[in-house]
Amino acid sequence: MEIRYQDVLKKFKEVYPGEPLLVRSPARINLIGEHTDYNDGFVMPAAIDKEIVFAMAPSNDGISRIFSMNFQEQLSIDLHDTNKVKHPKWLNYLMGIIHQLKERGLKLKPFNCVVGGNIPAGSGLSSSAAFECGFVFALDRLNNLNLEKLDMIKLAQWSEHHYAGVKCGIMDQFASMMGKSEHVFVLDCRSLVYHYFPITLKDYTIVLLDSSVKHSLADSEYNTRRKECEQGVAILQKYYPTIESLRDVTPAMLKEKQAYLPAVVYKRCSYIVSEIARVQEASQDLEKGDIVQFGKKMYETHDGLSKLYEVSCKELDFLAAQAVNFDGVVGARMMGGGFGGCTINIVRNDKVEPFIKQTRQNYYNSFNIELPSYIVEIKDGTSIIQP
Repeated sequence: MEIRYQDVLKKFKEVYPGEPLLVRSPARINLIGEHTDYNDGFVMPAAIDKEIVFAMAPSNDGISRIFSMNFQEQLSIDLHDTNKVKHPKWLNYLMGIIHQLKERGLKLKPFNCVVGGNIPAGSGLSSSAAFECGFVFALDRLNNLNLEKLDMIKLAQWSEHHYAGVKCGIMDQFASMMGKSEHVFVLDCRSLVYHYFPITLKDYTIVLLDSSVKHSLADSEYNTRRKECEQGVAILQKYYPTIESLRDVTPAMLKEKQAYLPAVVYKRCSYIVSEIARVQEASQDLEKGDIVQFGKKMYETHDGLSKLYEVSCKELDFLAAQAVNFDGVVGARMMGGGFGGCTINIVRNDKVEPFIKQTRQNYYNSFNIELPSYIVEIKDGTSIIQP
């Protein structure tokens, strides 16, 4: 369902009194640097024109309510009881944020809220981060909390860790909150220092192909990969006491101690160490305007994610192979946590329609699954909407 901010505003006025505050919070893409964020590495995300919109106003009767347009359900929230809920699970993304704000002793007004958006669920565009960031931003503005953006990012990540149960890195929330129109940024996930630079695609378009699958092992395997990386660090620290994470490990160090690492752990670490270096090299490609060299690194990333990190699946590998073999696609890879979701493709403008059409047909022939596609533009991060 394509829900726009006008739809959210209209629904609010149907259901609740008053003039609401309108907040949009975008999905994100990550051009390169996958699974590096929780290893203190580098990532290269951007916010895009798929978003979640919150309409929020104070409640006059002391009861807080939230109506989800995507789920078509209204829930009441007790601001004094901020424990996790068993159902619906989507509410926990918000309850974790309320819990943290209350723990800080901040006073929150009861509120009425309508939320809706057009981020495809399960597509790897991090709708959860947009959901969290938009909610904390709306609460901040509604209650004049004057929180810093970095503080809101950390609140959103905490909620994902402790209430949603996914030990994500900080990239998704950071990209959703800090995106800048027509710019990507390289984020150092250790220091949280980031640098914007313009992305001038000119003759190219960013195309997302949605595999329309979300394999059930996604979240559990995500947490497993994190533990495998931590295991690798723990072993390597015995020989290199100064390292704190895989960010500090060089390919030579890893190779030298390969015999001391379980085979699976070595593969995981090998991918991460290579990817951290690849992001830095890819940022130089973009600064030079060399999209072709940048695209080659995207293919390398997919290969590593599939064979070394093993978070791909047959559908994503198929889509990446289609891109490799199509003249006019300079780079492609799976994006997000893995086991489903989208591939991100950089496609020459004159080849976008033929590429989508051919890949859609081949995908349906192979998997009997329709293949949604999204042409995306890079937009600002979480912000107020002025209707």
